[in-house]
Amino acid sequence: MVLLAIESSCDESSAAVLIDGQIRSNVVATQLIHQQYGGVVPELASRAHQQHIVSVVAEALTRAEVTKNDLNVIAFTRGPGLLGALLVGTSFAKSLALGLNIPLVDVHHMQAHVLAHFLQDPHPSFPFLCLTVSGGHTQIVLVRDYLDMEVIGETQDDAVGEAFDKTAKLLNLPYPGGPLIDKYAQTGNPDRFALPDVDTPGLNYSFSGIKTAILYFLRKETAQNPNFIEENLPDICASVQATLIRILLTKLKRAARETGIKEIAIAGGVSANSGLRRELQQTGEKLGWNVYIPNFEYCTDNAAMIGMAGHYKALRGEFCPQTVSPLPRMEW
Repeated sequence: MVLLAIESSCDESSAAVLIDGQIRSNVVATQLIHQQYGGVVPELASRAHQQHIVSVVAEALTRAEVTKNDLNVIAFTRGPGLLGALLVGTSFAKSLALGLNIPLVDVHHMQAHVLAHFLQDPHPSFPFLCLTVSGGHTQIVLVRDYLDMEVIGETQDDAVGEAFDKTAKLLNLPYPGGPLIDKYAQTGNPDRFALPDVDTPGLNYSFSGIKTAILYFLRKETAQNPNFIEENLPDICASVQATLIRILLTKLKRAARETGIKEIAIAGGVSANSGLRRELQQTGEKLGWNVYIPNFEYCTDNAAMIGMAGHYKALRGEFCPQTVSPLPRMEW
């Protein structure tokens, strides 16, 4: 099976080629234009996808040493994501599949993040728990098989990635701010400033309250000292990051205890956070977990993970018709 995968859900234009489930190429074009606006501008994202998609697909085919005529299947991100961005990838995938007379596979973006673990070794054994953390999602997923997943806990409001990015904006850090908080936190004292933990019923999360608490904390301190942020930036970042990670892992530990599962994984853009990776490893050592953390290139949005999900759907004959359309709020 020679499969071309296309990812265009947000601000990463990506194409990958997998042959019999083995990755042969993974090309990502990052859209830098959003930095000047402090966040992703949907219309600019869709335009950039239109500019990049032909070149990233061509580059993916070249690196994999295949041509379009070698392709058997095309997989693409159907949702969730930005409608305009999804339209570009969906339309391209449909057109190419129609021209080559080969089948299409529609992929759920967050399920693909989970399956990114199977792009590398070692990978989790079934069943396992996966904490999926990104700018738009925070979920604990019970994974019974490649295509048998159940969300057993999720955020009731904002995602943890949004909490990182909004805090970064309050700290006057440029977009994307999450990685910069991680960078400054590495030299800061995580116990310097006490921020409230937020607990919600069951395995669900909530991050709107902690965002508000950080806002009020910074307002109070800067009112007393206008240079408070500049003078204490590493400690602020370390304290914020430690609090968010503690909230994430508290529920993950509860989920592991309730299910009895010790195969634990993380996925999504925030899984690239060095503090989260370190704390998860240390927690796993204490509790006897087998911990799985994806390589950095498979944490953020990429087409290789779309290809892996598409591979398993294609093996089961789960193809979609040419009438398929993108679903910005695609259900799990």
